[in-house]
Amino acid sequence: MPRDVSLTLSVLPDRFAVCRLAPDAERPAWAEAGALSSVTRTPEELSVVCAEEAVPPGVRCERGRRALRVHGPLDFALTGILAALAAPLAEAGIPLFALSTFDTDYMLVHDDVLTRAVRALTEAGHTVLF
Repeated sequence: MPRDVSLTLSVLPDRFAVCRLAPDAERPAWAEAGALSSVTRTPEELSVVCAEEAVPPGVRCERGRRALRVHGPLDFALTGILAALAAPLAEAGIPLFALSTFDTDYMLVHDDVLTRAVRALTEAGHTVLF
């Protein structure tokens, strides 16, 4: 994707958590709570992204994440979409957690750096809507 391409993103209003469960854990019912949820199983873990308030106490997780959704659908042949978004965030020292779906991409950043993330993305030529 050329550097001069501008993407439009929307900030989802909810707060999310990224959780880690044992690789053999059952898929918990709370894993599908919220406007965005994702469950990924690997040999090492069961990773869950869901609404922060749905996560029960005692579950290992990173809370306080905000999600930015790239407006799509995006063609599978496009390249560099995440790079075009991750580069300005990296330059600003902002870590991200990326998710991809069939239609689009999502980036989760910590709530306390959301304003900085939006500024970095807009300065890079992207549009961020609330």
